[in-house]
Amino acid sequence: MFTVKNKLRSLSYWFYYGYIILVLIFTAGPLLVTFILAFNDSPTASFPWQGFTLDWFFSNTPDREGLFNDPRMMSAIGVSLKVAVAVTVISILLGINNAFLFVREKFVGKGFLYMLMLGPLVVPGVVLGTSILSFSHSLANSLDMALGAGAGTFLRPGFWLVVLGQVSFVATTTTLVITARLRKFDQSLEEAAMDLGSTRAQAIMSITLRFLTPAIVGAAIVAFLFSFENFNTTYFLSGPADSTTIPIILYSKLRFGLTPQINAVSVVLMVSTGILGLIAFLFQKGDEA
Repeated sequence: MFTVKNKLRSLSYWFYYGYIILVLIFTAGPLLVTFILAFNDSPTASFPWQGFTLDWFFSNTPDREGLFNDPRMMSAIGVSLKVAVAVTVISILLGINNAFLFVREKFVGKGFLYMLMLGPLVVPGVVLGTSILSFSHSLANSLDMALGAGAGTFLRPGFWLVVLGQVSFVATTTTLVITARLRKFDQSLEEAAMDLGSTRAQAIMSITLRFLTPAIVGAAIVAFLFSFENFNTTYFLSGPADSTTIPIILYSKLRFGLTPQINAVSVVLMVSTGILGLIAFLFQKGDEA
């Protein structure tokens, strides 16, 4: 009996560690291959290994145009950064206000409004993008008719419509993160500050927002990453070159096949994402300490 139990236990260990290995291969394997091929001295994005090179990042020759010498790629990265910064700032401001609204205020329909806010998280990005495009197009036409041609330009496909479209779901995430932190706050600290002569605004700015800082920083990093890598919603709302983000450029290039330059872009995005994640982790650990 003891031997049978040992065998079953040994078998369960094998299954357990085998499962972990399979998960690692499935999740980390593609990233590792992409990372290696970005430095492979081969005109095709495939093995075998032909030597180390940085050409796919820095080369500026006709047959090997590196990432940092490709005007379209660099322009798309710049647009993605601008969109992500705008979305992050707006979403954080909305998240802070929404957190105070749902935690501090009592009003009729509060539960319904909260559930409505969660809607963009469960709606597929394609549906969200087409819905926003349809609504904004109708509203832009109405503004043009009422106020004159060009009044609804900001609601046409372009930079600001991409920003507004992304804010519609990113702000939900920032709201959830900041709300969770605000629920842990002891409101008597604000009351004590006001008893000592501070106004309510001063108490919130100096005590409450300081308490919320870790959540705000974490939410900002998440918002930035969500915005920077978003494709489904952005694809339907982008227009001219000033709203073409890096995921859209990558999609257009992938239709003609995988290239080493695309691997180079992927490496840059992986490293950047990893650095931001590390910053968020260190900031959180520092706050706990």
